[in-house]
Amino acid sequence: MATPTSNEYLTVRAWHRAVVGGKDMILRRTSALEHLQLFSGYANGNNIEVYAKNRGELEDIHYNIVDTFDGIDYVLIGNVLCTSVNQTVNDMLADIENIDEQPLVEGLSRYYYSNGNSFDGLRIRPEYIERFNSVKDWAVEYYDEV
Repeated sequence: MATPTSNEYLTVRAWHRAVVGGKDMILRRTSALEHLQLFSGYANGNNIEVYAKNRGELEDIHYNIVDTFDGIDYVLIGNVLCTSVNQTVNDMLADIENIDEQPLVEGLSRYYYSNGNSFDGLRIRPEYIERFNSVKDWAVEYYDEV
């Protein structure tokens, strides 16, 4: 079954609520940044990334199948489970070679400016510090370049 696009809804959060709300899934990576309102999203978005215990029937959902949600730090926003900011950033840093860096950098930039020009609240895993350091200056300067 085809997944509705984000353009069919007034907001990205409304889209997420309609597609994955109340389901045994956790938004992750770019989708989590969108739901956390740290990334504005893509026009005509139709891809949603989730952690799930089982594969669903929607075509444009990228399922990362896990046995359990234990060990995944997530929040509940309305009826949608979403990885926390820390989990989202660490997940993206873990796979930085295979992600679109735009959402990560924009998300980090919005985090930085909404937290008093600081990354202090982020808990970056030690194994990803070097990767974080490679993008944090870009994130700080992001809105100067746009």
